[in-house]
Amino acid sequence: MRSRIIKEGLERVPHRALLYATGIAKSEMKKPFIGIATSFTDIIPGHIGMRDLERFIEKGIHAAGGYPFIFGIPGICDGIAMGHSGMHYSLPSRELIADMVETITQAHQLDGLVLLTNCDKITPGMLMAAARIDIPAIVVTAGPMLSGHLRGRRLSLVNDTFEAIGKYKRGLIKKDELDALEMCACPGAGSCQGMYTANTMACVTEALGMSLPGCATALAVSADKRRIAFESGQRIIDLVKHNITARKILTKKAFENAIMVDLALGGSTNTVLHIPAIAHDAGVELPLETFDVLSKKTPHLANMLPGGEHYLEDLDWAGGIPALMKRLKKNMNNMITVSGRKIYQIADSAEVVDENVIRPLNKPYHKEGGIAILRGNLAPDGAVVKQSAVSQNMMKFEGKAKIFDSEEEGMKAILNGKIRAGDVVVIRYEGPKGGPGMREMLSPTAAIAGMGLSQSVALITDGRFSGGTRGPCIGHISPEAMEGGTIAILRDGDRIRIDIQKRKIDVVLSDKEIRERLSKWKPLKPKITKGYLSRYARMVSSAGSGAVMK
Repeated sequence: MRSRIIKEGLERVPHRALLYATGIAKSEMKKPFIGIATSFTDIIPGHIGMRDLERFIEKGIHAAGGYPFIFGIPGICDGIAMGHSGMHYSLPSRELIADMVETITQAHQLDGLVLLTNCDKITPGMLMAAARIDIPAIVVTAGPMLSGHLRGRRLSLVNDTFEAIGKYKRGLIKKDELDALEMCACPGAGSCQGMYTANTMACVTEALGMSLPGCATALAVSADKRRIAFESGQRIIDLVKHNITARKILTKKAFENAIMVDLALGGSTNTVLHIPAIAHDAGVELPLETFDVLSKKTPHLANMLPGGEHYLEDLDWAGGIPALMKRLKKNMNNMITVSGRKIYQIADSAEVVDENVIRPLNKPYHKEGGIAILRGNLAPDGAVVKQSAVSQNMMKFEGKAKIFDSEEEGMKAILNGKIRAGDVVVIRYEGPKGGPGMREMLSPTAAIAGMGLSQSVALITDGRFSGGTRGPCIGHISPEAMEGGTIAILRDGDRIRIDIQKRKIDVVLSDKEIRERLSKWKPLKPKITKGYLSRYARMVSSAGSGAVMK
C-alpha cells in the first residue's frame, strides 16, 4: 500500500501522531487509506445531494475493510456562470480540479480514490487526475435531476428557461408563464435533465469502465444511487487489493467505447474537449479524427434532449448505458471495468426496456453518430457540430456573416432583432486563449432557437457550446481568432458555406484574399491580463487538442 509511506517506520512517529489527531483508531492504521474527493457545494443543484452519497461511500469503504478520508473539490455551475464573465472560469476550472485531486492524493499517499462528482468540468477534471496519478480509482456521478412539471407537461432547464427568453422577446409567451417556468423547470437535486454536458460525461465515464453499471443514469434522488455509492465504496478496496489502477482501464480501446456511446446518445460537443484531455493524461494518443471515423459507423440510437424528446429519467427507465451497450456490443471492445466485469458481460446482462428510447441498430434516429468534425479554409485544424440536433434542411447552409468580437455583442444583436434569416452569426475571440477560457454560447444559441430562427440562421464560434445547444451551431473553430485563424479576418457580409454531410466549413474567399487579410491582421488586446485566467491563456493549447495546459 502506498500509504505505508506515511504510517510505517520509526521516522513516521510525527506522521502517525497527526493521523491519530484526526480520531482514527489504532486498529484502522493497517487498512487501505481511501480518499473520497467530493465536489459537494450548496450552489450547484447537481451537487447538493452529495452529503448523503458521501455517507454511503464511507459505509461501503468501511464495510470492505478500508478507511475513508473525505476532502473537498470546488465546482462551478455552468448554468449560473452562463452568459457573463463567470463563464471564463468554467473550462479552466477543469485543470484546477485535476491539479487539486492530484495534489491532495500525492501529498498524503492515498491508496485509492472514490471520485464523487456530477457537473460539466468536474467529472473530466477528476478523471484527468485519476489518469495522471494512476492509482486505483472509481467514479460516482451524483445523478440526473427529475424533469420539471407545469400544467401537465414536462420541463427541462435549457428548453424551458434559456429558450423561453427568446420566446418571451417575440411575444410567444407571457410574463406569468415565464415566471412559472423559472420556478418549475428545475425541481431539485441533480444534473440538468437532458443529454447536456454533465450527463453526457456521466455516460462517457460509465462507458469508459470507470463507474459501476447504471451509475450514469440512476437519478440523484433515488435509492439506486445510494446503493451504487455504497457498492463503489466496497469496490475501491478490491481495486486496491488487486492493484487495478486507472490506466489499466483507461486504454485506447476504452476511449473508443466511450466515444461510441457518446455518439449513439447524441451527446454534448464538449466531449470533444474532455475525452482527448483525459486521454492525454492517460498517455493515450487520441486524434480529433477518431470522433469522425467512429461517427460514420455508429448510429444515433437515443433521441435525447435538447435536440430530441427524451429525458435522462427515460434513458434510465429504458435500461441505461448497459442497455445502450447491448445495442452497440458488436462494435464495442471487450474491456475491463471497475465493476470487475467486462463490457460484454455488462451488455449481455442488460435489457432494453423501451425500444423507442434506445432504438435497435436497424432503426436508428440517424445513420451516423451525434458529432461531426468539420474542416475547411475557415477551420483547417477542425470544428465541431452536434449533427444529431440539426434539422435535415440545415445540414447544408450558406449565409452572410454578422461579426461579433464577444458573446455579449452577439447576444445583444440577437435580442434586439438585428439577426435575420440567412445570416451566419460569427462570435470570435472566445477561444481557449482569446476568451480566455472558451466560454459556452448557450445564451445566444438558445435565444436564436427561442426566437424561431434555428431553421434559418447558423452560428459559428471559436468558443464552445453547451450540451443544451441545438441547431446549426458550429464551435471549436481552430485555429482560434487569437491565434490568427481565418475566423479572425472575417468581415460583415462574407459568405460562409457549411456542409455538415461533407464535413466542410469555408468562407467564400480566395486563398490570396485570405493571405492578404491575414498579413494586415493584429490580435485584440487580451481581455483579461491578471490572475489565473491570464496564466491559463498563456499556457492552454488549442481546442483541437483538448484545450489542455502545457
